[in-house]
Amino acid sequence: MYDVIVVGARCAGAPAAMQFARAGYRVLLVDRSKFPADKLSTLYIQQTGVLQLQRWGLLDAVRATGCPPLDHVVYELGDDVRVEGCADPVDGVTAAYAPRRSILDPLLVEAAVAAGAEFRDDCAVGGLVEEDGRVRGVRLVAGDGRETVERARLVVGADGMRSTVAELTGAPKTVEHPRLTCAYYTLWQGPKTHFELYEGPTGWVSAVPTNDAVLISAYYPQHRFTEVRARAREAYLENVRDNAPALYAQLAGAEQVERLYGTGDQQNFFRRAWGPGWALIGDAGHHKDSLTARGISDAFAQAQLLVDLVGGVVGPDASDAELDVALGRFGDARDAVFTENYQATLLVAEASARDKRRMLLKAVASSPEHVRRYFNTVAGLRPVSELYTPELLALLKPS
Repeated sequence: MYDVIVVGARCAGAPAAMQFARAGYRVLLVDRSKFPADKLSTLYIQQTGVLQLQRWGLLDAVRATGCPPLDHVVYELGDDVRVEGCADPVDGVTAAYAPRRSILDPLLVEAAVAAGAEFRDDCAVGGLVEEDGRVRGVRLVAGDGRETVERARLVVGADGMRSTVAELTGAPKTVEHPRLTCAYYTLWQGPKTHFELYEGPTGWVSAVPTNDAVLISAYYPQHRFTEVRARAREAYLENVRDNAPALYAQLAGAEQVERLYGTGDQQNFFRRAWGPGWALIGDAGHHKDSLTARGISDAFAQAQLLVDLVGGVVGPDASDAELDVALGRFGDARDAVFTENYQATLLVAEASARDKRRMLLKAVASSPEHVRRYFNTVAGLRPVSELYTPELLALLKPS
């Protein structure tokens, strides 16, 4: 019998397992993949996520992987708007990082195991154990076909956008918007970049330096996915050429070191975050377009939020009713914390809102103080509402 079973050992599940184990609980962490395993990802950890790594005692380990600090951000929209700078330092953290997931995810799992969690990879969830209207555990299927039943007071689904736990619990989507972009990406050795985002006439391009290469991603409006998929490499290079020509020029002398990956399934939603004996964190409970690169930092924050609000009542001394009250608080807090950035991401990823973004960025670029506030908002250090000072709003009024 465990106190907590966490399904999914990535950027939400592994930290949650680690923190529950550090609190003295008996924790089982499972993942259907065989580790180490890479994953579709923007890689970027915003400063808020870096602060979490520091507080967990893991930032030095991330730095030791050779992942470069990213302390300068560039956002260009067309030929006439460029905003660049960095967010304010917080608790000594001045930079973002973007480690390869084949490096970061095992590091997080190792920290969970070091804290006392048991880890089983190559282990999928085949069903839930349900009694008296509550989830009481999981039915697991190992890679060799062996089936086991494990019981716990709390089952946490951290198993991604297509979550098995969410499907088995019937967790409904409480908020949902249409898919806005599709994306293709690969890694290059040779280009010299900061963390950069370019928006041009046909899409967006991002550049993210990682451990040994630069991740260059090309985003398109969602309606183009079928066309782009049919000629993926040609369309990818056209996107970089048309929307980030200076970056495209660097590719002439660069080496592509990974195959081209892509997705046309960037869903935008909130699911119900909890039910009797279960909770959802990370992409399982809330997913948004990757264009704003908030996924990893949000996963870290949700893991910590769950432990903070539920960590005192998952042991045998607390009642089911007490656990449910705490889970309800988690669900309410999750929605309150992440709704604003969800709405901001929809605005960034909506192609038809380009004129609004151009107007905003031009106004931001007019003042160093506006630039500072903007990058504090982008980094997740301050709420979006604090960007819109009376001075900035005056610049946004139609003349």
